[in-house]
Parts: sequence; C-alpha cells; structure tokens
Amino acid sequence: MLRVTKLTDYATVLLTVLASRVGEVLSATELAEASGLEATTVSKVLKPLAQAGLVEGLRGVHGGYRLAHAASDISLVQIIEAMEGPLAITECSQQDSQCGIAHQCGARANWRLINDVVADALRGMTLAQMLQPVASSSTPDTRRRPIAAHVAS
Repeated sequence: MLRVTKLTDYATVLLTVLASRVGEVLSATELAEASGLEATTVSKVLKPLAQAGLVEGLRGVHGGYRLAHAASDISLVQIIEAMEGPLAITECSQQDSQCGIAHQCGARANWRLINDVVADALRGMTLAQMLQPVASSSTPDTRRRPIAAHVAS
C-alpha cells in the first residue's frame, strides 16, 4: 500500500499548526500541546523540517519555531521529501535507480509516469490548502482536478 510514514503525517500536522498561527513563534512544548503529539516526537519531526528549510528555529528566551515560508508556498511534496527523501513509488522511479533489470523491464516507463502524476498532484496541494475544510459529499469539491495520464503501450 502506498502511504506516507507516521512521522510525515505528524510533520503535516505540526506545519498546519504553525500555518494557522501566522507570525507566532511556538516552542516545541507549545507545538506538542497544540497538536496532541508527544514532545519527543515533535522534536524528532522538527529537525528534518528545519534542515529542509520549511521551518525556522529561533533561539533564546522567546525562541521556538515558525514557518520559513508562507503556507501557500509550501507544497505537500516538499513536506514528504523533507521527511522521506525523494518521492519514488518504485525503485525504478528514482532518477539514480540501481535496479538490476531496468534495461529489460517493460513496466519501468509506466511506473515513472505514475510517479510523476503522483508528484504533480502533491506539488499542486499546498499547506495553506490543507488548512481549509474539505467540502462535504453533498457539495462539489472545487479543489479536485482531473488527473489524466497516458500510459505507454
């Protein structure tokens, strides 16, 4: 099953907390309280987010964390890649694939296409959009967009 890790999910939760409190600097303890996560988990998640330049850590008495960019400028693919590395559904989806059968594989081109479609969908969704409620099933979801891919034959 394709899924993001728990830590990536938690990263999104923490980033939405920061995004909902624009201009505020929150300590790891405050982030833990606001998100319902353990303080140790918050610290573990903040490190790769800071290394990727998605959050800024500020030192001092009034130190803490804040978004390094506007929520509308942070895509889901950036969050996933900060936590998990380059997006690759399969080994052969990676640019520097080490797959031993790549030269004779008939599925490689299609897996790369699928990987690109997923990456494009994640690039198209921002942290700011994650703060917005999802439309109910009775009203059309204006955020949905058709995703079409022409599979190689």
